[in-house]
Amino acid sequence: MSILVVGSVALDSIKTPYSRCEEVLGGSATFFSLSARLFSQVNLVAVIGRDFPAKYLKLFKDKGINIKGLEIAEGETFRWEGEYEWDFNSAKTLATHLNVFSSFNPKIPAEYKHSKYVFLANIDPEIQERVLRQVINPKLVACDTMNHWIDSKKKQLTKFLKKVDILFLNDGEARQLSEENNLLKAAKAIFKFGPKRIIIKKGEHGAMLFSKNSVFCVPAFLLEEVYDPTGAGDTFAGGVMGYLAKQDNLSESALRRALVNGNIMATFAVEDFGPWRLVSLTKPEVEKRLKEFKRLTCF
Repeated sequence: MSILVVGSVALDSIKTPYSRCEEVLGGSATFFSLSARLFSQVNLVAVIGRDFPAKYLKLFKDKGINIKGLEIAEGETFRWEGEYEWDFNSAKTLATHLNVFSSFNPKIPAEYKHSKYVFLANIDPEIQERVLRQVINPKLVACDTMNHWIDSKKKQLTKFLKKVDILFLNDGEARQLSEENNLLKAAKAIFKFGPKRIIIKKGEHGAMLFSKNSVFCVPAFLLEEVYDPTGAGDTFAGGVMGYLAKQDNLSESALRRALVNGNIMATFAVEDFGPWRLVSLTKPEVEKRLKEFKRLTCF
C-alpha cells in the first residue's frame, strides 16, 4: 500500500556540541519519506523554491520516493536554523525563513488521491483539512501537530481531529492540548476531540500508544552516541506508517509492532547530521536492531 505524506521539505542549518552543518536537506516530509520508503511506496507532496539543489531531487528519486507532488515555486526554499545543547532534548530555534512554504497550498496529484494511508505532517490544521478533502476514501489518516498550532489554531485543530485515526504529538504538546499534566489524563481528554488513537512521543524515553481501551509503552533503544535529533519524530512517524501500510493491518497487535518499528527507525536518524543515516540505511540493518531491541526489552 502506498502512503501519501504532505509536509515540508527544507534546508536546515544545525549546530550541536559535536559540530555544525549548513543547509542540509531537512523538513518533516523528507524525514518521514526516507523512513517510510523502507517499508512502502511513498508519495510526497511539498513545496520548494527554485534554489533547491538538484542533487536532493535526485536523491528522492534514487530512493524510490515519488515526487510528482513536489511543487517548485518562484522564490526560495524554506530554511530553518537550530542549535542543540548537550542534553539534546530540544532545539533552540535561531532562525526560521518560511519563504515559499508561507503560501503553501497543497495540490494532490490525481494518482495520489486514492492513497489508502495518509500522513499529514506538522502544518497548519486548516491546510491539513484542505488536503484531506482531496483524498478519496482513505483507510488510515494520521497527523502530527505542534505547540504553535495548539496556541494559535486550537479550535481548527480540535475540529480537524474528528477526522483523524492517529494523532502524533510529543508529551509537552499532549499536556498543552489537553490542559492536563498527567499523560493518562491527557490522552483521555484528547480522545474527546475525536481521534481514534493517540501516539505520544517521549524522545529518549520512547513512545506511548493510547487506544480507547488500552495503553502500550515502548522504551527507547539505548545508543552510545547521538549526533543530531532533528527529524527524529518524523522518522518515527514514517516507520509507524510505513509498517502499517506494508502490513495493511490496523489491529491492536499490528499497531504495537508499528510503534516498535517507528521507535527503531528514529534511532538511526539521530546517528548523523540531517537525514544521511536514513539515506544509507538498509532493511537488514533495521532487522538487526529490531532483534537487539527485542533482547533488550525481553523479561
